[in-house]
Amino acid sequence: MTGNKAKLGNYFEDFSVGQVLEHATPKTITTGDAALYMGLYGPRFAVQSSDAFASAIGYPRAPIDDLLAFHTVFGKTVPDISLNAVANLGYAECRFLKPVFPGDTLSAASEVIGLRENANRASGVVYVRTTGRNQNAETVLQYARWVMVRKRDTASPAPAPVVPKLAERVDPADLGGAVPRLDLSHYSFSLAGSPHRWGDYAEGEKINHIDAMTLEEAEHQIATRLYQNTAKVHFNLHEQAQGQFKRRLIYGGVVISLARALSFNGLANAFHVAAINGGRHVAPCFAGDTVYAWSEVLEKAEIPGRRDIGALRVRLTAVKNRNCADFPLRTDKGEYAEGVILDLDCWLVLPR
Repeated sequence: MTGNKAKLGNYFEDFSVGQVLEHATPKTITTGDAALYMGLYGPRFAVQSSDAFASAIGYPRAPIDDLLAFHTVFGKTVPDISLNAVANLGYAECRFLKPVFPGDTLSAASEVIGLRENANRASGVVYVRTTGRNQNAETVLQYARWVMVRKRDTASPAPAPVVPKLAERVDPADLGGAVPRLDLSHYSFSLAGSPHRWGDYAEGEKINHIDAMTLEEAEHQIATRLYQNTAKVHFNLHEQAQGQFKRRLIYGGVVISLARALSFNGLANAFHVAAINGGRHVAPCFAGDTVYAWSEVLEKAEIPGRRDIGALRVRLTAVKNRNCADFPLRTDKGEYAEGVILDLDCWLVLPR
């Protein structure tokens, strides 16, 4: 007897608004994960790098990098939501609500909050809200994303379109929950790598992060496997060689993490990503591409009830194969400039 016990992944027709998906597999985050993450991207933020530094200012120990937690939760969702994706399109309303430490176990569930078939009838956009929880059932992060998913049958009828209304930005009142009350008398700005606090930045300020890193084929696949992300477009060269790009596509989260790591040069004390207001993967990235990054301060905000930390709303832009001395983003026609691959709007937390 033979039977098809292997999963083929969900297609656009398999989703319905209100559907809740509990994702496999829970993952315990270890110091080994943190070390591998650091080896892949090279982030240097002191709070996540040093138990001694973190415990001196009020953490029990160094927390896991926020984006490592994000990608781990994201990876749980891929087999159910985006195994048959054409592309991940964007993010909104992402809030980091509790710190994650080595030894914590993360799991994820998603609710379908919108569906829209594309005009070509070959695919559609699926909107989901994903919640990541720790072993105590506490929500550590939550975000919305939308992804283009292939249809199984182009002739199948389309559902009535539902496009959720998502907030332009996370309210500053909802920030800071993942940061304990800091003892800034023990915060060493020299060890952190910069003297610049929250008050030293101004709205409209642009920062060229200067440094760059070339992505390698093996590195981006190791990174994506670290998150247990099984999307075919990142791994299967035999299949992708027949597709549009003729090669494996780098997971967008790799670009986010790399741009965030590069942002240390200019934002060294922005140790915590408190929220992602919105994000767009503007263009694909491939092995051999060199990534640069720059940031613009869009907004400054006090966090209610907190005198130890403040928030900067920052647009983090990643660019491939060109430096960011001229702060490339859009052309005079309003189109994205050549080389722009990531446009990420996020809230960062700094000491005051």
